[in-house]
Amino acid sequence: MNKDQIAGNWKQLKGNVKEQWGKLTDDDITIVEGQRDQLVGRIQERYGIAKEQAEEQVARWEKAL
Repeated sequence: MNKDQIAGNWKQLKGNVKEQWGKLTDDDITIVEGQRDQLVGRIQERYGIAKEQAEEQVARWEKAL
């Protein structure tokens, strides 16, 4: 699934994101609204990891979809 498809299907994917990254709050997920860079930033912030690590996690998640 590419980033345009993720943005378009965000409402259906919210639960999947919550399962993958449980530290993200509902507000975080609402703010992200399918924007990949926002998702990476929120993961980076909540988990205290480097941007590259967050990017890798999101890339693996996208590929799994």
